[in-house]
Amino acid sequence: GYLEQTASQQQTDHRAKRSHHCPHCEEIFPILSKLKIHLKIHTGEKPYSCSDCGGRFSRLDTLKCHHRIHTGEKPYSCFDCGKCFKTSTELKSHQRRHTGEKAKTSHHCPHCEKIFPFLSKLKIHLKIHTGENPYYCTDCGKSFTTSQSLTVHQRTHTGEKPYSCSDCGKSFSRLDSLKAHERIHTGEKPYYCSDCGESFSQKSSLKVHQRIHTGEKHYSCFDCGKSFSRSDSLQSHERIHTGEKPYYCPDCGESFSRLDTLKTHERIHTGEKPYYCSECVKCFTTSTELKVHQRLHTGEKPYYCSDCGKCFKTSTELKVHQRTHTGEKPYFCSDCGKSFSRLSTLQTHERIHTGEKPYSCSDCGKSFSHQSNLKTHQRIH
Repeated sequence: GYLEQTASQQQTDHRAKRSHHCPHCEEIFPILSKLKIHLKIHTGEKPYSCSDCGGRFSRLDTLKCHHRIHTGEKPYSCFDCGKCFKTSTELKSHQRRHTGEKAKTSHHCPHCEKIFPFLSKLKIHLKIHTGENPYYCTDCGKSFTTSQSLTVHQRTHTGEKPYSCSDCGKSFSRLDSLKAHERIHTGEKPYYCSDCGESFSQKSSLKVHQRIHTGEKHYSCFDCGKSFSRSDSLQSHERIHTGEKPYYCPDCGESFSRLDTLKTHERIHTGEKPYYCSECVKCFTTSTELKVHQRLHTGEKPYYCSDCGKCFKTSTELKVHQRTHTGEKPYFCSDCGKSFSRLSTLQTHERIHTGEKPYSCSDCGKSFSHQSNLKTHQRIH
């Protein structure tokens, strides 16, 4: 028993001698070379430089792995489905989907519910809770939890955009921004709404969409109290109160409160109609016009009147119809004070006062204020 205990103690002592402790943190390494590589994290030393984008790295293997971003090389293949990956770590993580195996080691954050497969990742995450930001930008003084975050931030000052799209040549300062952009070309929409199944190319777009289901509206108008799920929607709404119209049409000078409204308006001048109906090849200037038109083919009438059950193709048609139940007549004639439930009816009525007769008979030239009167007259010919 004593000899076994002595042998065990000697083995423990021998292992301890072979252990190399990091003087800056709790990490222990069996080989001195591994400790030397690790120490570069603390010293900030990055001797390996990328010839394509100038990115610097503390390890040669990390640089080699980074190079694959530029070359597109994915040397690690999944035996089950053939999908390829840039790193062995990505492949191992992917293979767990087939095997159902969970990560062997998981490191739990004591402050929140997040779990990390590596201790180093947990340590970086913990800085969020401790508020530790050891990496400072010399240009503006902003601080960051990781050196990578600082490197990405510094590109806002240098204007460097090392990541280029192979399809259109557009360049980006962040790799994740490039990947998100590439989905425009591939049409990939990996983010699915669990409530309705609609898919999105951007995670942020999914989050905004999900507020439709939750009813969550963080942004409130100070003037009228109306709430919005998006900050840009609130900003656009506030222009109703301020009357601000910052977007000008270069062709006619008309101004608009929203950029998308200006872009739609510009199609009047360009004649552009980018939305095509697959059934009849008719073209439209807006996606909304196309959707309304497609209901002619599908027969879809998604807007229901709660009073009589009648259905309509558009929300505008439903609003006009509901006035038959409410008796609302919001359109007034400035000449005689008569009111109408529809704008088109008011415009027709005003011709009594103006004497305008826009409908002419092609046979005899006689003109009429109402299209229905012209049709009745044309039966004579």
